[in-house]
Amino acid sequence: MRTSLNAEVKQQLSLYFVAGTMNCNSPAAFERILLQAIRGGITAFQFREKGANCLSGEKRFEIAIRAKKVCREHGVLFIVNDDLELMKTVDADGLHVGQKDGDLKTIRHETKGKILGVSAHTLAEAEDAVSHGADYLGVGPIYQTASKEDAEEPVGVELIKELLMNNINLPLVGIGGITIDNANEVIQAGADGAAVISAISGMDNPEEASRKMIDVIQSAKRGE
Repeated sequence: MRTSLNAEVKQQLSLYFVAGTMNCNSPAAFERILLQAIRGGITAFQFREKGANCLSGEKRFEIAIRAKKVCREHGVLFIVNDDLELMKTVDADGLHVGQKDGDLKTIRHETKGKILGVSAHTLAEAEDAVSHGADYLGVGPIYQTASKEDAEEPVGVELIKELLMNNINLPLVGIGGITIDNANEVIQAGADGAAVISAISGMDNPEEASRKMIDVIQSAKRGE
């Protein structure tokens, strides 16, 4: 079952858009950008309403519900960042957590039947996530990024290669500073997908940016 799940998740994580209203200047812009990104070909979306000026309470819940609805309508995986209760309340497809977001054993138990993604910045963190039943790893930050206030130091594509050399067989998603110009390097290093924030949300045409990014990723997977 794990092998089958891995194969399915790998396909769904090819172009993984991560965003909240803070990344899009307003709730209305957030919804518009998400729909444009979906039309452009993103395969997964992570609702990350976290940091300065983020929504809370009922407003946060309402926009999460709407985001999930549009993702479900278009067959796009809908993942919630960090917030276990929100994941349950909106019935998201899964949860993504960082290294400081709680006890992985407990989180895995609470997300039974859902996809669990875990951020990993080192081989040891990756091995720990594997041992606790993670379904995929968010590896990075690969490059320098300004999209996350709490980002770690860049690890480069070398960490992706190191994980593969040490038999980490979960789907791997590179994240952090990935752009249209370096996404192919991330995939060629062995990642199954690329997670981006500003490479879509910060573009004048999110749909076109998404389309170009998925084209680069698919070409890199074909070895072109």
